[in-house]
Amino acid sequence: MTGVDEQAGAPDEAIGPHADEPHQEGFNDRLNWLRAGVLGANDGIVSTAGIVLGVAGATSDRTAILVAGIAGLAAGAMSMAAGEYVSVSTQRDSEEALLAKESRELRDEPEDELAELAGLYVDKGLDPDLALQVAEQLTAKDALAAHAEIELGIDPDDLTSPWNAALASMLSFTLGALLPLLTIVLVAAEVRVAVTVVAVVAALMLTGWLSARFGYGSPSRAVIRNVIGGLLAMAVTYGIGQLVGTQV
Repeated sequence: MTGVDEQAGAPDEAIGPHADEPHQEGFNDRLNWLRAGVLGANDGIVSTAGIVLGVAGATSDRTAILVAGIAGLAAGAMSMAAGEYVSVSTQRDSEEALLAKESRELRDEPEDELAELAGLYVDKGLDPDLALQVAEQLTAKDALAAHAEIELGIDPDDLTSPWNAALASMLSFTLGALLPLLTIVLVAAEVRVAVTVVAVVAALMLTGWLSARFGYGSPSRAVIRNVIGGLLAMAVTYGIGQLVGTQV
């Protein structure tokens, strides 16, 4: 035994997914959690930092800053959760409707659907005989899954979860918002703005790196994008706060 598949010419150990690529079941739902979690944390950090720095630009009253920050945290967390739930529910409804339509077609027109599936594999580069053989084997195993994957790009066993997205958004927004809120109310008044900006930049660097790390993207690009956006938001709101504070 040489450990080589004589027909395919590939080592036995080479058959199957690579260990460093996202082929595991539930990857779609994991990406859904990741997207909602990262977006929620970034929004919590940036929006709450903008609120508390804006108020800090207008007044040094710690209580006013705290109340504004808590109100922003609560409103933002509920808004993120509701928005994600509605958005992902709409996506799931569409997926379920498409799967139901495909199920009806498989029930009413099985031969046409088999020919369609084989034709799709021909379009991907297989010769007609092999494409038909592949279509027949996949149809025998799970016809709906086979059609859903190649026609719709949907895994029937891995539909997006609106509750997961809503919970991830709410929790991540809350955790992200707590950083600038606690920093600005616990640090001495004379350095609270500078320390808050530094803490926010550090947090945005971390979320940018994590989003790239788990989403297989470019870490440097994600970090730079996060930091620039956060600094811009804080500068604008702090400037507005100072402008309003001097006029009132």
